[in-house]
Amino acid sequence: MRNYNSLSEIQTDLTVGKVSCKELVQSYLKRIDSRKNLNAFLETFGDEALKQAEEIDAKIKSGKEGKLAGLVIAIKDNIAYKGQKVSASSKILEGYTSIYNSTVVERLLKADAIIIGRTNCDEFAMGSSNENSAFGNVLNPNDNSRVSGGSSGGSASAVAADLCLAALGTDTGGSIRQPASLCGVVGFKPTYGRVSRYGIIAYASSFDQIGPLTKNVEDAARILEVIAGADEYDSTLSSEKTGSYSKEISVDVSKTKVAYLRDCLEKEGLDPEIKKRLLEIIEDLKKKGFVVEPVDFPFLDFLVPTYYVLTTAEASSNLARYDGIRYGYRSKNATDLESTYKKSRAEGFGKEVKRRIMLGTFVLSAGYYDAYYSKGQKVRRLLQNKTKEIQNKYDFILLPTTPGTAFKFGENTADPIKMYLEDIFTVQANLTGMPAISLPMGKHSNGLPFGIQLIGKKFDESSLLSFSKYMMKNL
Repeated sequence: MRNYNSLSEIQTDLTVGKVSCKELVQSYLKRIDSRKNLNAFLETFGDEALKQAEEIDAKIKSGKEGKLAGLVIAIKDNIAYKGQKVSASSKILEGYTSIYNSTVVERLLKADAIIIGRTNCDEFAMGSSNENSAFGNVLNPNDNSRVSGGSSGGSASAVAADLCLAALGTDTGGSIRQPASLCGVVGFKPTYGRVSRYGIIAYASSFDQIGPLTKNVEDAARILEVIAGADEYDSTLSSEKTGSYSKEISVDVSKTKVAYLRDCLEKEGLDPEIKKRLLEIIEDLKKKGFVVEPVDFPFLDFLVPTYYVLTTAEASSNLARYDGIRYGYRSKNATDLESTYKKSRAEGFGKEVKRRIMLGTFVLSAGYYDAYYSKGQKVRRLLQNKTKEIQNKYDFILLPTTPGTAFKFGENTADPIKMYLEDIFTVQANLTGMPAISLPMGKHSNGLPFGIQLIGKKFDESSLLSFSKYMMKNL
């Protein structure tokens, strides 16, 4: 069977009978089996997916199929799917089966998407390399000696290796965009509050956002159109009207104004070839008549520290529920209630998760709350105000997605600070709640891909997706 690069290609062939949904699923299952070495999937839902495919094939024949019919999609292992295991790639949730569907899964199924399996990720979505999973590393399909990025590394690797057409990930500080950059696919984080977080295993509740990893911008728009919008189960969801993104993606972009952060280009540690490619894109946009101007963002060095103070505090609170009492892993070495708590958490959580829980507990503790957490919230407001100030004059902010290409396994694990700085260009969108996208527009001399990032205005995903489509097609 041919390799499909877009949902429109699949749906065209489905309509004329060149392929069936069942054949699509069978083909993807074979590919997943042949690329087990990548460790992108923790589990496939073969029987369920084939049953869904047969039902959708019948709908297509009667002309009653949903708008995502033919979309074979994977979900990150922190997204609940009723009757299936979900573990956030952690030993602490060993054997846990979801008793309900997350909102995004419910909406995908209703639109006749086919969920083929759950993908590996950094434990509780904490990581930038997918080296923190309790179930082993995810390999980069472009070079198996290198990381796929994190935390949605399994999702990015699966799409890049053509093991599914698209995948859902979650983005807390760049966890969709960063692996998308390292694997060479499109990674899209919607505005915070645009997509329901109901049924998502939380890391940091005021940061987490669900979004798609795809091969093109159009498919990201079509998926967002289905999963976005009001949900009675998520009180943090915005009442802002959602768009018909798949139709609005072709709006006129001729009057677009773009800012690029001078501080990012001058940042020590940015790969020279990524800098060169970004400058080429800036010049190309100028030649095509767009206003593209440098702006100062003097708070770049505050982004990562602020992010980790606030997210670890929220993680400390969110992960308190995993105690070995009600569900998940319980230590066999426990002898009483106190040892059950201590040993289950000590044995069930991985090193990085324990590090962040302890950091979060520290910044929330008496005597340190004002010095760290409270100050972090004030800096977050400062960052939001500065970003909005830029957006009052410009439509988008252009910057790198990552400081380099995919690094080798073990290269950054000895130095947590170095690993945390992998997120330096992505966390701004999470701290401010803005939508952002990574576009696979670079190829390094080492043969590896890298992404270029755009940050848009709150709840204006249509414009962001439209300009992203223009850039992918014309630059």
